[in-house]
Amino acid sequence: MLAAHPESSPYQTGLDRNPANYAPLTPLSFLERTADVYPQRTAWIHGEERCDYEKFRERCRRLASALAGRGVAPGDTVAVMLPNTPPMLEAHYGVPMTGAVLNTINVRLEPATIAYTLRHGGAKVLLTDSEFAPAVREALAALEKPPLVVDVVDPLSGAADRLGSLTYEELLAEGDPAFAPLLPADEWQAIGLNYTSGTMGHPKGVVIHHRGAYLNAIGQALACNMALHPAYLWTLPMFHCNGWTFTWGVTLQAGTHVCLRKVEAGPIFQALAEHGVTHMCGAPIVMNMIANAPAALRRPFAQRVNAMTGGAAPPAAVLQKMAALGIDMTHLYGLTECYGPCSVCAWQEEWDALDAEQQAALQARQGVSYPTLKALDVIDPETMAPVPRNGATIGEIMIRGNTVMKGYLADPEATQAAFAGGWYHTGDLAVMHPDGYAEVKDRSKDIIISGGENISSIEIEAALYRHPAVLEAAVVAKPDEKWGESPCAFVSLKEGEGATAEDLIAHCRSLLAGFKTPKSVIFGPLPKTSTGKIQKQILRERARV
Repeated sequence: MLAAHPESSPYQTGLDRNPANYAPLTPLSFLERTADVYPQRTAWIHGEERCDYEKFRERCRRLASALAGRGVAPGDTVAVMLPNTPPMLEAHYGVPMTGAVLNTINVRLEPATIAYTLRHGGAKVLLTDSEFAPAVREALAALEKPPLVVDVVDPLSGAADRLGSLTYEELLAEGDPAFAPLLPADEWQAIGLNYTSGTMGHPKGVVIHHRGAYLNAIGQALACNMALHPAYLWTLPMFHCNGWTFTWGVTLQAGTHVCLRKVEAGPIFQALAEHGVTHMCGAPIVMNMIANAPAALRRPFAQRVNAMTGGAAPPAAVLQKMAALGIDMTHLYGLTECYGPCSVCAWQEEWDALDAEQQAALQARQGVSYPTLKALDVIDPETMAPVPRNGATIGEIMIRGNTVMKGYLADPEATQAAFAGGWYHTGDLAVMHPDGYAEVKDRSKDIIISGGENISSIEIEAALYRHPAVLEAAVVAKPDEKWGESPCAFVSLKEGEGATAEDLIAHCRSLLAGFKTPKSVIFGPLPKTSTGKIQKQILRERARV
């Protein structure tokens, strides 16, 4: 229960909030400070282009001024359909400088979902890269009231398809470089609108606020060992949870944003070698790609790199390969509803003495809460009591604190259900270990129930990844006449490697209880989201055939 001083308390009398002792938290303050203190430091790199922080702030202010001049007001929505390029980064400052809300759209969505997002979010302006013009054109045609379209023409893309009558640089030219940002009067004011993947019907609009964005950006810097002046490589889409708030966190530390239009092994190694990259993030597929890159694409680099990944924890083989390259991996956990990562598998010094397999098992945990999150626990959703810390009893990961969303846009029922009992319900099933580290066992919808036994698909996937021929693996439930459900494995193999279904089933049988062993194995590429997550809903459909 929240306590407050009684009105008669001397700590209440004459000690009011005022401009001298209180300012609403906002990540916009990071740019102001960094541009004041380090104006000549490089803010971003894009191909051969460089921009210092003084110029970066000027461009963001121009964007804000121009948007305001075009009628964008506080509370309006400005949508962007952009890759990891400077305009996307500038939108994270220029849009909220007007008091408007930034809606970053997944660049791999199909036209129908793009149209739904623009309609549901009420976008007044859309900044869109020419590369995505075909899909956006079709989406706009489905809208009764399309937004003002601003075309971003990037010379590095080779695309020049135009949808509107105004380019991004022409828009900036309309703006005032001395524009005074409209900082929020209330830190609870919305700063972003991010849509979930929509695997169960329409995507939900996650509303985040200035306070949470400010705190989560600080949490990222703390949890990911980001000292002053990092060089951050954008291998994570900025549209995904606002780049896990690194769009603001790197600026907080006066770092350099190394833009990367396409995530490919060659450009990644080039950036590591040429720009002294210290930090990067990405899904397991990105880390797999780096670890298994052909020798012809690799370039040596002198610095050690901190790499953060979400989703399934990397297998021991990938961790070892990355370490040998000079890249130290950290496993994070989070959701769109909590600004991206909210927990980290914080390394303990005593783990240094363990062998690689033991370390990998520990690194597979989702870990402990960020210092900026109030609480993370594994809770029985029926009783709302924490489960025993025995590493065996399964409950649901629940979180609470300042870095949890405001709620779902125009969806009070979903918001109320998500916050039932005073916690945000993640839907992830997990155990809590005696040391206080949480470990996800499955999504609630991904658990396999075979003959009355609960089977963790993640546990089977971990076993499959220990086979030397396996590049990627995902396990889902397959209808079974006898058992109700049985595990079905989808696997892609490393180039030049070979393995049969019988080989992999025997391999799993040597590591798992018999009832957990996959009953079928299907080979081929695995469908993924734009952020590299394997789309299990598609695999479930395939398993039913």
